[in-house]
Amino acid sequence: MTSFRMALVQVRPTRNKEENIASATKLVLEAAANGADLVVLPELFTCVLEDECFIKNAEFITGPQPGTTTVALSQLAKDANIYLVGGSYPEKDPSSKKIYNTCTVWNNKGEMIAMHRKVHLYDVDIPNKLVAKESNVFAAGNSLTSFDSPWGKIGVAICYDVRYPEMAMYAARQGCVAMIYPAAFNTVTGPLHWELLLRSRALDNMIFVAGCGPANTPTDPTPAYGHSMIVGPKGNIIESTGMKESIIMSEINLAEIDEIRSSIPIYTQRRFDVYSDISSVQ
Repeated sequence: MTSFRMALVQVRPTRNKEENIASATKLVLEAAANGADLVVLPELFTCVLEDECFIKNAEFITGPQPGTTTVALSQLAKDANIYLVGGSYPEKDPSSKKIYNTCTVWNNKGEMIAMHRKVHLYDVDIPNKLVAKESNVFAAGNSLTSFDSPWGKIGVAICYDVRYPEMAMYAARQGCVAMIYPAAFNTVTGPLHWELLLRSRALDNMIFVAGCGPANTPTDPTPAYGHSMIVGPKGNIIESTGMKESIIMSEINLAEIDEIRSSIPIYTQRRFDVYSDISSVQ
């Protein structure tokens, strides 16, 4: 298949996990009813952005007793007949009891086909503006993640991972046609870097890039920036939204990748005799 329809669902989380799952379900079904083949949810869509909520809402994904979010996403992908990138939510590891910030990916049969634990944790101190320490709650994942789809291989990473170009570069050189980032950029760094990072990852690698964030609630501990966005392989913004709860959707025409790579052939002009090929390291 040379094209598919991707939708980003920008939900507004609350402190109530069940309400958040219900809101996400409603909007994902709406996107599917309007023709979406692949739907993306935001990072930590079952919580507001605070440690207490992360700990309270952590659940098992693997093992004999998967949690309510995991069960709901599986059923939702099946009911909607879509591929679903289930944002991320706090995962409790059944053996180590550590908590991870984890994205699950589901096919249209409701089968989990990928699971990504956030590799780079958001530990930052921006003087007089923002202090965040994700490692207070979460452990870091140790794997790069992609999944097979009817439209090609697609890479997945989470939020702060977008600042590390090696992850998208590796995915592209392994044949991924797109990189998807469930995210929750805030109103401090979002206006500065969100669009720039997504467009850079797309242009650097000549692939499609999508970043899906939660809608803004000004009273939240860390207000989200929103502005979910789909970027084309030329670094062009295809669709974007503001800060309100919304759905954006676009046709992803994979022929655009071949077009830009033929026009500006960096893939055949790289000088691996001068610098190393990151895709040969993993």
